[in-house]
Amino acid sequence: MGEYDPVHIQTDSDVLAHGRLILRAEGRAILDAAEGLGDSFCRAVRVIEACTGSVVVTGIGKAGLVARKISATLASTGTPSHFLHPTEAMHGDLGTMRRDDIVLAISQSGETEEITRLLPHMTASGHTIIAITAHANSTLGRAAHVVVPSGSVQEACALGLAPSTSTSVLLALGDGLALATSGLRKFTPDEFAARHPGGRLGRQLALVEDAMRPLVQCRTARPADTVRAVFAQPLPRRRTGAVMIIDEDGTLAGLFTDSDLARLFERRNDSAIDEPIGRVMTARPTTILVGTRLGDAVAALETRRFSELPVVDGAGCPLGLLDIVDLVGLLPAELLELASGSPNAAAA
Repeated sequence: MGEYDPVHIQTDSDVLAHGRLILRAEGRAILDAAEGLGDSFCRAVRVIEACTGSVVVTGIGKAGLVARKISATLASTGTPSHFLHPTEAMHGDLGTMRRDDIVLAISQSGETEEITRLLPHMTASGHTIIAITAHANSTLGRAAHVVVPSGSVQEACALGLAPSTSTSVLLALGDGLALATSGLRKFTPDEFAARHPGGRLGRQLALVEDAMRPLVQCRTARPADTVRAVFAQPLPRRRTGAVMIIDEDGTLAGLFTDSDLARLFERRNDSAIDEPIGRVMTARPTTILVGTRLGDAVAALETRRFSELPVVDGAGCPLGLLDIVDLVGLLPAELLELASGSPNAAAA
């Protein structure tokens, strides 16, 4: 990193070259750490997988921030975990640990004072300790039952001092432990969804029935109803852009959208509004089965350029409707531009 003295970084070209140098240095260090993995990594994963309590992750400073993230990754991918601040642990928070917990301690040097002071108490309590450190012969390395080596690295900062490359490697190793354990546990998408109910990710992992408008809130009609009569009916509380046409046996016969109505007028086919809607509907429209992940439904909307998608049960009976207006945040911007109504085409 010495070739880019901060004093001499002035132009945008210098800044860009320096940024690339930093990322390449950190990337190479992570690749080197990957090549250095061995039996100790496998033992650590097995210990974590066998843990019947919580994986207590600890670290201080920048390593502490990394430890918090690793703990969060463990917890969200099937391994109960919580972060323990080493200083607070010496002032009562050791009481949060149970006998069946294990410890994942993170320190690049292995000599971090706050960590080394904590080790005798962990050992005395009989907790298994996994260490991520560069030095197996450090105080932390000697106290640990398993050492996952991070390797000696050169920090990417121009001064060679600010934790940068080292924290990237520590984080990558922690992710490796968490995700390898998750794979060993056969962690399923359903389990992942249960741990991520909020935000955009949670909505994508939800099921279509969690986002659809239920049938009682949708516009419906019989095939013999005229278009005029259907559109003269009072609208549901939340307006949808499509009418689901339902046969006498309760199955979905077709779909008629606002765009279909507009096309009748564009073609000056005004008389059609007094004909049965079954004659002008889209028969056998594309549908999606209840229990399907919302992310798959969003993909179908994107691929087909639909604005509405009926949700049906195994017998083909409609249960509700996915409307593009309700899925803002899950759909690409270019698809949202079509929200004014591209019709649901007949199933291929």
